Order: sequence, then C-alpha cells, then structure tokens
Amino acid sequence: MHVRPLLGTTAGAALLLLTGATAAPATASAAAPYETVTVDAVGRITADGTVTLSGTYSCRSAIGPVFVSSSVSQGVSTTRYGIGGTRAVCDGVKHRWVNTGRPTPGVLAPGAAHVEATLMELRTFSGLPLPSFHAVHGRDISLTLR
Repeated sequence: MHVRPLLGTTAGAALLLLTGATAAPATASAAAPYETVTVDAVGRITADGTVTLSGTYSCRSAIGPVFVSSSVSQGVSTTRYGIGGTRAVCDGVKHRWVNTGRPTPGVLAPGAAHVEATLMELRTFSGLPLPSFHAVHGRDISLTLR
C-alpha cells in the first residue's frame, strides 16, 4: 500500500476542515450587531440611596435564561455597586430594561457616575450554569435626586 496518496488525501481533508472552521466565526460576527445593551444618560437616586438605572437591550436567541445586570461607581473609587437585574427576552426586538437597588447607605450621591450594563445568558455546561455574555456597555451618566 502506498502512503503518499493517503497523505495527500489526509492533508486535503485537513485543509477543508480548516477552511470550514474559519468560515464559522465570520457568521457569528455578522450577528454581533443584534446583541446590544445601552445605558441611559441619566439615572435616579432617592434620599435613602435607592438607585434606578435604565437603558435598552436587544438579542436574537438564547438557550438559557438571559439577564440585564448593571453596576455603578462614583469618583476615583474602583468599587462597583450592583444595581438589580432584569430578565431579558431574546427575540431580536429592542426592549427597555430598568434596574433598581440600594447599596450601602451613603456610598452614592447625586452627581457624575459610571454605569456598566451587561447582557448575560446562563447556559448549562456539564450540569453547571455558566455565564455567556451577549453584550456589555459602559457609560458616564448623571445621577439625579428623585
């Protein structure tokens, strides 16, 4: 049996598989504009420190539950405070999200702040729910007293 024809066939098959593997990410990146999350320019804070943040999101499909989470920081502090979470619907349509939460009293005040919103899906791998991120967006906002 001659080995050279087998090597040629094997190399050709490997090249075909590699070509197919590089085509898949192009399709995935084409869907990326449909996976978005935004943050509104103004958030609200009450006298007791309750913060309300909002924005929009859009995603096309999901296998597991999807959530929009948000966090806020102020000043030079690197501490981020989680502000609620909203269940998301991935149907390709733009939806609004609104998250409300109250971090430790006194840590946030009206004024400039930075918000990060994340559109995240919980997918099950080997029986464990693991995060799969659809979109992330950060923005400087103004927290106004409500």
